[in-house]
Parts: sequence; structure tokens; C-alpha cells
Amino acid sequence: MKLAKSLLLGTAAGLIAVASAHAADLPSKKAAAVEYVRVCSTMGEGFFYIPGTETCLKIGGRVRADYLYGEPLDRSADSIGFRARGRIQLDARTQTAYGLLRSVVRMEITRNSGTPFTDTGRITTSPDIAQAFIQFGGLTAGRVTTFFDNGDLPTEHFGTLRFSDAPDVDVLAYTFTFGNGFSATLAIEDGLERRSNGFLDATSPATLDYAGQRAPDVVGNLKYTGTWGTAQLSAALHQIRSNNVFVNAATGIADFPETEYGFAVQGNVGVNLPMLGEGDAAWVNLAYADGALSYITGGSTDSLSAGVLAGLLVDGYINPASGNISTGRGWSVAGGLRHYWTPTIRQSVFGSYARFDYAATASQFGILDFNELRAGTNIIWSPVSGLDIGAEVIYARLDPRGRVFLPTGQSLGSDNAWEGRLRLQRDF
Repeated sequence: MKLAKSLLLGTAAGLIAVASAHAADLPSKKAAAVEYVRVCSTMGEGFFYIPGTETCLKIGGRVRADYLYGEPLDRSADSIGFRARGRIQLDARTQTAYGLLRSVVRMEITRNSGTPFTDTGRITTSPDIAQAFIQFGGLTAGRVTTFFDNGDLPTEHFGTLRFSDAPDVDVLAYTFTFGNGFSATLAIEDGLERRSNGFLDATSPATLDYAGQRAPDVVGNLKYTGTWGTAQLSAALHQIRSNNVFVNAATGIADFPETEYGFAVQGNVGVNLPMLGEGDAAWVNLAYADGALSYITGGSTDSLSAGVLAGLLVDGYINPASGNISTGRGWSVAGGLRHYWTPTIRQSVFGSYARFDYAATASQFGILDFNELRAGTNIIWSPVSGLDIGAEVIYARLDPRGRVFLPTGQSLGSDNAWEGRLRLQRDF
């Protein structure tokens, strides 16, 4: 028995040794290290490190639904408009030895229907690169809010007011930071974004047909941002080149009008008003333009409208007496006040007044001087963080200095219109 037990134990030990030797010859697999996403608190709320890098990324977006009523001009016009807009934004930031390296991509897709959203009887869907820019130290390159405007103004209107109102444009800029809240920026911006050349009758000698862009718009600003609010002074230079051939009646020589340069200047202030309530603020903006009216209207546009009356806007027209470009001039004042009735309910009241003037000869070509008044209010409820439910009403009145004759034979000295809007918006 003892002999058998000894043999059995010896055999088992030998088998275990052989199995261990074979196991040692097999390749071993180690579990991959798990790399958890790290919060990047140094860049602000919502940023995290892209695994394996020192770059911080924030993913955000917006969903907006608008329902707009606008007074119809005639039976063919829609009085109701629908809009659905989706936005996705990526913001990547890296600290470098040269300063912050930042890149932002903001993509939007908008679905519009109806005359109030300029799509009479139609439904349109338009993808858009709203913003795409790189910032490296003081350098900014790409598509971003124009440096002519102050994006820190506490504006909160949904509809249109007559001031530039922070449109996105293509830029190349450098910002000098002086400390204590002061900065200055010098930029070149795409002048195609700032053209107003409402087309007259093709046979009219006054028609200004813009020629190709040879120089970008040059924009500069001086800005302050502090605990009490923000202030900015800005200026822009805009090239006006005509593609019209003018024949000099005296000499019979055909030539192009000489290139002109329009300009715009602007100043604004936004003030925090904690003495009225937490989050309360007011703002005012003053602008003047000569040959660059889009710096008042907010971007490329050819007309003002209220009710059935529309006013033509042109940066300039060809003066048939001289063959030169005569520029249009305009100025505007806009402002508003925001007040929180409760921590979740806020209201804004706002308005603008604009005036546009041309030389005396312009009226014979259908270009009239215009005054325009806009005023409105909205109320917004934010039941939870990131969700706004708001309603807004705006009144607009257009007053030409002279009567406008409509195709129907009717003439108008002035006209007005109302606009009502319901908006639901979720930011994340």
C-alpha cells in the first residue's frame, strides 16, 4: 500500500511539474490599462482632457424652435413661419509656451418655412458653418463674430434691431491685451459680408453693380471689460468698386467710376445693474456709416421693410452728372434693459431708431431717405438650467422723406408692422 501511494504521489507531482513547464512557455496576456477621462477644470466648466493628450475639449450645442407671426403683405404671403435649428459646437484648448491655442467649430442646420423667415410658400433646409476659427495667443483666424461689434453687450432680443448685432464673418485679426480689462484689435474682414447694393432698374444710370473685391474691410477696436460691464469703440473701412461703365457726355469717353471708400464708426456700453436685481443690465449702441450701411443693418442687406412699404438701401449710386459714386449715409441708436423679476423669469425691453440719407439727385432714381423705428419687449422663463421659453413682440415703422408709389398705384407716406414670436431653446 505504501509503495502504491508513493508511486501515485510521485506521478501526480511529475504531471504538475510538466504542466507548469508548458504553461511557462505560453505567452502571457496582461490586462490593458484603463485610461479614464479626466476633468479639465483649468479651462472651465464642461471641459475634459482628450485621452492621451494635454488638449481639453468641450462638447456643446443648442436646439431652437421659433414660431413667428408677421403681418402679410398680400394674399400670397404667409403670415406664419416655422423654424427649427440645431447646433453642435466643439471647443478644443491647449496651453502652450506661446499662450493658449484654441480652435472652435460651430455647425448649424436650419429648417425654415413661410414668408416671416423669407421663404414664401416654401420649406428650406440650410447647413451652415456658423463659426470655425483658430486662436493662438493674440491671433484669430477663421470665421467668428466681427471685431467691429462687442459680443459682451447684454442684449437679449430675438428679432431685428438696427445695429450691427454681432454677425459672424471671415477674419484675420490680432488682439493686443494691455491688462486691467483693456484690449485692442486690428483685423481684416471679408467685405463681401458688408455690401448693400439694392438693384435698381437695369437701364438706370444710377445702378451700382459692385465689381470684384480688391481689398478687404479693415476693422479696429478698443475694448474694456470689467466687473461693472463693458465698453467698446470701433471703426471700419469698406471699399466700393463699381463695375458700371460710365460715358462722359462732354468727352464721349467711357470709363469706370473711381473707387470710393466707405467707413463706419461705432461706440457702445453695457452696464450691470445689481442694485435693481441680480443679472439686471442695460446697454446702448451708437453707429454712423458713410458708404458702408451694412455696419448699421447687421450684414449684407438691400432693404428695410415695414408693412407693405420697403426702403431701398445702397452703399452708393452712380451720379449721372459727374460719373462718380455718391455714397449713402446713415446713423442709428439702439439700446435695451434686462430685468429679472424672479431668478427664473426675466424681461427685456429694447428699441432702435435709424436714419438713412442720400444726395438730392438720388430721389429721381427711386432712392429715398428713410427713418425707421423699432421697439419691442420679450419675457423669458427658464424653469431649469439651459432651457428658455420666451415670447416677444416687435413694432416697426418706416417713414420715407417723400411718398413711395407702389405697383398697385397706391402711394404711401409711411407704414408700420407688428411681429410676434414664440421661442423654445435648449443649450447644452
